[in-house]
Amino acid sequence: MVVCIRSALCDYNHTPAPKLDYEHICGRPLGLRFEKTTGELYIADAYFGILKVGPQGGLAEPVVTEVNGVPFKFCNDLDFDGDGNLYFTDSSTKYHRRQFFISRLELENTGRFLRYNPVRKETTVLIEGLRFPNGVAVSKDGTFVVVAETNMARLLRYWLKGPKANTWEVWMDLPGVPDNVRRNENGDFWVAFHSRRSFIEMNSGAVPWLRHLVAKLPIPPKQLFPLLAPKPHALVIRYSSEGQVLEVLEDQSGKVVKVVSEVEEHDGKLYLGTVLFPQMAVYTLSSGG
Repeated sequence: MVVCIRSALCDYNHTPAPKLDYEHICGRPLGLRFEKTTGELYIADAYFGILKVGPQGGLAEPVVTEVNGVPFKFCNDLDFDGDGNLYFTDSSTKYHRRQFFISRLELENTGRFLRYNPVRKETTVLIEGLRFPNGVAVSKDGTFVVVAETNMARLLRYWLKGPKANTWEVWMDLPGVPDNVRRNENGDFWVAFHSRRSFIEMNSGAVPWLRHLVAKLPIPPKQLFPLLAPKPHALVIRYSSEGQVLEVLEDQSGKVVKVVSEVEEHDGKLYLGTVLFPQMAVYTLSSGG
């Protein structure tokens, strides 16, 4: 009966209410990764935490939903290392995904980067106090993990091996607001940018009260969004594992692609997804890409 009720509520083609009204009931998957040895698909769901589903499909089952007694409130992205450890982000412990506009406007710092060991069934907080941690990608050689910190417009690097193991650093500042990060077969990192940095984001340090004031105004989220992304501007950048810019692709007017949340490279093509619109774009890379 519960499944039937949820199915009816979550069939957005037949539900008059806005989708956001039922996200906490229906779930909102934001990150997907296959565990290659088992073929299981792991899901970072903004409301239900980390889930998994077997190769034959079916109902996803919870893997981990809290750490140190604090429930996940906004699981966002995930990736595996070569030893089977799962790394993932919890963007906020203050706001749910339905309120992500407010989280971004406030520049609040309750986000966390975590590791889950499936053998010991143990979850560890690796970094806390982050401002909207987002995309996650383990390096090809398994020595570090890249984490996108959206509200700071930068990439972090958490070291897994070597003399800096178990420490982290700011890897690079970015020209826009990063979302997901995906590694290609060569070991390069594709970064999807939600938008260029807005006036409020660029000046938040000088006028922090402006963010808090706007965040408390009784304004619907759709009307707040232009403050963070004044105009459509799709942008993806490919970085080497050393942090060098290798390729820049953008649609400055948003004519074809307005917003990019995800970029995945496969067989000479880029697959571009967005969290805001029901569309996916495909871009054919040049032979030297």
